[in-house]
Amino acid sequence: MAKYVSLLSGGIDSPAASYLMLEKGAELILVHFHNQTIHKGAVKGKVEKLARKLSSYGKIKLYMIPFGEIQRKVIQTIISKNRMIVYRRIMFWIAEKILEKEGAVGFVTGDCLGQVASQTLDNLGVIHSAAKHPILTPLLGYDKEEIKLIAQKIGTYEISIEPYSDCCSFMIDKHPETKAKLENIEKEESKLDISKEMEKAVEGAEVIM
Repeated sequence: MAKYVSLLSGGIDSPAASYLMLEKGAELILVHFHNQTIHKGAVKGKVEKLARKLSSYGKIKLYMIPFGEIQRKVIQTIISKNRMIVYRRIMFWIAEKILEKEGAVGFVTGDCLGQVASQTLDNLGVIHSAAKHPILTPLLGYDKEEIKLIAQKIGTYEISIEPYSDCCSFMIDKHPETKAKLENIEKEESKLDISKEMEKAVEGAEVIM
C-alpha cells in the first residue's frame, strides 16, 4: 500500500485511525503540530509514546511542527467560532509540504462524524477542501465507544488520556460554527498574513523518529 501523511493529535481518534491504515499495509508519516507552551516537553513525550506504540504495527516516521506563531495570529485575526476550521485548514496547507517532500499520496485523519461539534459534514467539507491530495477518514462512521475499543486494543488509549492538551484544545469555542460556508471562511482567511510563519513552521519541523 502507498505512503500517507497522518495528522496525529494527542487524542484518542487519530492514533486509532493511523492504526487502521497501518493494518492495511500503509506507510505513515505522522505529523503533529505543537504550540510551544510550557508543557511542550510533556506533550512531545506523549506524542512520541503514541508514535512508538504505532510503530509496532507498521512503518512510520514522526514530524513535530511548531505552530505557536501561527496560532497567535489566528487568535488575533479570526472570529472565535471559525478558528478551529481555519486552524485545521492551515494544518493541511503546511502538511502538504511534508507530503510532497516525503512522496506521499494522501492524508489520513481521525475525523469522526459528529464526535465533536465542529465535525459536521459542512465543516469537514470546508476543512478538507484546503488539501490538494485525497483525505482518508477511516473512523468516519465509528462511534465513540468503538474508537475507544480500538485504542484500548492497540495500547494507545492510556497514553491519549494523559492530561497534556494538544494545540487544538486552545481553539475550541463554546459555540463553534457547525454549518461553515467556504466563501465565508476564505473571507476570514484573507485577513491572515502567515506566509512567513508557514515557511518557518516547515523549516522548523523536527523529525523525531
